[in-house]
Amino acid sequence: MTHSAGTFGSPPAIGHWTPTGAPPSDTPEAFRSAVGDLRSPVVIVRAGTGFAVARGGSAALGAQPGAKDGYPIAAYLPPLPPEQLGDPSFLRDQSLRYPYMTGAMANGIASVEIVEAMSRAGMLGSFGAAGQSLERIGAAIDRLKANLGTAPYCVNLIHSPNEPAHEMATAELLLKKGTLLVEASAYLDLTPAIVRYRAAGFRRDATGAAVPTNRVIAKISRVEVATKFLSPPPEKILRELVAAGHITEQQAVLAAQFPVADDVTVEADSGGHTDNRPAITLLPTILALRDRLQAQFQYAIPPRVGLAGGSRLRRA
Repeated sequence: MTHSAGTFGSPPAIGHWTPTGAPPSDTPEAFRSAVGDLRSPVVIVRAGTGFAVARGGSAALGAQPGAKDGYPIAAYLPPLPPEQLGDPSFLRDQSLRYPYMTGAMANGIASVEIVEAMSRAGMLGSFGAAGQSLERIGAAIDRLKANLGTAPYCVNLIHSPNEPAHEMATAELLLKKGTLLVEASAYLDLTPAIVRYRAAGFRRDATGAAVPTNRVIAKISRVEVATKFLSPPPEKILRELVAAGHITEQQAVLAAQFPVADDVTVEADSGGHTDNRPAITLLPTILALRDRLQAQFQYAIPPRVGLAGGSRLRRA
């Protein structure tokens, strides 16, 4: 693993490292261990005619060598623990430690047990309510509320074009149970059910500002669907919901100031029901779309974009 100075040249030192224990090591195992330890810095020093990884000790960036037993620093990578990788506002809004989420695999495969384990670990789990009866969904929510209290959890609301009554009944159940976060999945278009869930949670706080208490994370893999979730609800659906007594006039007015989803999950090819779109192209496309719609609608809080794919899912 040692490389000669003649191979790489001699870049100027960016600091000075002083050992307090073991000397630097140039073994492959030492480099692998240092790179794999996300909570500690990676310090690469020039030792002899090559490079070595330094653990522990004292690193002074920008400092010139002063101690005779010290080493010049050739490269430095600061600690990067998982909780620092995501959007801090997502962690704050969902009361999470880590910006990671497990997706709502249908028919309860994403079980209550998984959701509870994720929540207790400081992450977000989504219960797989799709394909479940209202009784099973209600029982799962009751258990999550009892076992987790105010800790975070999420429940899936899936687009059901062949069963719109069941989709609406599920949305009504989520509202009745006080479920404050849903993962909207498989949507081809916005439906009265998802708009009702979102709009029914709007209220004004003590300062008069609009507050969305019902939050939505939309799982998308197509630009046209992402556009709908990153835009305010259609006026036609809001009017119909007001006429049916499902939401108030004020809630309709407030909902029109916000996107349907607080977050979208860009679902790259997962080998399942998605559109076989690679993350390397889909993610920047949706980020650019989000930025265009944010410039158009000027939301007080811009919607966030997360990424999922591989064998399954997710965050925000």
